Amino acid sequence: MPDRPDWDSYFMQIAAVVATRSTCLRRQVGALLVLNKRILSTGYNGAPSGLNHCLEVGCLREKMKVPSGERHELCRGLHAEQNAIIQAAVHGVAIKDAVLYCTHYPCSLCAKMLVNAGIRSLVLSENYPDALAVELFSEAGIEVTYVV
Repeated sequence: MPDRPDWDSYFMQIAAVVATRSTCLRRQVGALLVLNKRILSTGYNGAPSGLNHCLEVGCLREKMKVPSGERHELCRGLHAEQNAIIQAAVHGVAIKDAVLYCTHYPCSLCAKMLVNAGIRSLVLSENYPDALAVELFSEAGIEVTYVV
């Protein structure tokens, strides 16, 4: 019988597959919201539905050489975490007390949204340079763990 992944590894593998749908030219990110071992919602980073993707129109942040973690307002895309929250809202799915599985550490904008949405913990695979996000999660008592 083959080795079965533990739940965190299983959901993180799914988040990695979700990230393959990303249309971002700089970083592919995937996110899942999970409650009681059931997937509630998924999201990946990219332009809003129905709008041109960065793959088609280019990346303003790249053109301006904006460093990672800065000037989020210049990006035409939504973050994976934002899309997971939005998809749950669109479909009427409650996400309070869910766990976020995400391929990357959330930025401070997403951190604020996740805190207010009542997300209880994060399981991540890669870091991201946003000290404010780290501080916000710590202050909110949201547990952060890593799965490689």
